[in-house]
Amino acid sequence: MDFFDVVTTQRAMRRLKPDPIPDAALRQILDAAICAPSGGNRQGWSFLVVRDAGRRARLGELYREAWGELMKVPYYAAASKEPPDSPAGKMLASARHLSEHLGEAPALILACIAIDAGAEPTLITGSSIYPAVQNIMLAARALGIGSCLTTIHRYRDAQVKELLGIPPHVETAALIPLGYPRGRFGRAPRRPLGEVAFVDRWGQSF
Repeated sequence: MDFFDVVTTQRAMRRLKPDPIPDAALRQILDAAICAPSGGNRQGWSFLVVRDAGRRARLGELYREAWGELMKVPYYAAASKEPPDSPAGKMLASARHLSEHLGEAPALILACIAIDAGAEPTLITGSSIYPAVQNIMLAARALGIGSCLTTIHRYRDAQVKELLGIPPHVETAALIPLGYPRGRFGRAPRRPLGEVAFVDRWGQSF
């Protein structure tokens, strides 16, 4: 695919088919991940691909529990009161579907990053993992595979780590379900460029 077609049509795909993803495709996706930039070229990342049905099912249970925690957050609590056909209502319905069916996705990738012992967490701690996460999702899109970025599992992080044997000093920065989409790819709804891109001075539209 053309690069800009990939970038502009890669969107959160939360309704996924259970059909298995070939090993060759997963390898391509992971190879794209490790080509991402990494601060100081430290490459402290790890990528745990979960395909075992029992483990996926258990992750799905933990994710459903975490969804209940998320719905207490003011933004999501407010979104739940919006009309079903509103942008917020549609987003919430899609996210709720994922919460109910995460364990059915044929592959779940946990993007992990090692954190230095004693390091004080900040906004940029471990941030080198996120270009790799984006590469995963872009590579998946190029192969016709749906994905989305979620961090809700963090509400049950200890149980997730115990289930998968993840060491304490490794942070589970993102959970990315992969699967062939039930819907269609397309440009996601976004604010106009003039509202978010400035030139030379804040507020001066590009």
